[in-house]
Amino acid sequence: MTYDTVVFDNDGVLVGRTHFEVLREATADTFAQFGVTDPDPDHVEDMTIGATPAQVASVCDTYDLDPDQFWIARDRTVSEAQQAEARAGRKTPYGDVSTIADLDIKRGIVSSNQQATVDFLLDHFEIDGLFDTAYGREATIESLNLRKPNAHYLERALADLDADSALYVGDNESDIRAAENAGIDSAFIRRPHRTDWDLNVWPTWDIDSLDDLHRVCSA
Repeated sequence: MTYDTVVFDNDGVLVGRTHFEVLREATADTFAQFGVTDPDPDHVEDMTIGATPAQVASVCDTYDLDPDQFWIARDRTVSEAQQAEARAGRKTPYGDVSTIADLDIKRGIVSSNQQATVDFLLDHFEIDGLFDTAYGREATIESLNLRKPNAHYLERALADLDADSALYVGDNESDIRAAENAGIDSAFIRRPHRTDWDLNVWPTWDIDSLDDLHRVCSA
């Protein structure tokens, strides 16, 4: 299979992941912004990773908060925390990112992180020129339903790139399922946090480095 387009997940694929405690502290700070200084730790954790619209509504009802206003603040605060990690040198690109510049393909990004975070990281690390399109989530509750494995943002990127034969590279099972839902091939990259990860899905390719794409894209 020869590919004319490769789309990448961002965190854990192009740049290092943000430590969970950083995200959790930013979420706790969001509650504090609304005067909730001692939220239930389970509620903080629920709002940190994997929140659903129903969970946001339920948690906000507990503290008499407006869900839309809370989530906008939550996404802004979490994005700012990730930007601070990048400025401090604790969130950086992987060393093999530069190798994709040599691939004669169209390139894009699809992340479940905030659009503001994706845009900042591309600009801060001066790698925006490597990609023709980049999608993250809008800062809305509705966007939570559009996260991977939903193929919504991936399909938008593929349309932007006018992809004929495409590959999606990710480090989560939801990435592989999103590729399946979009009807394209997938590659699971075994970054250090995924070296011994047992998959419950079957990617088209299992790779150790972005440099492996030179072989994959011409196979």
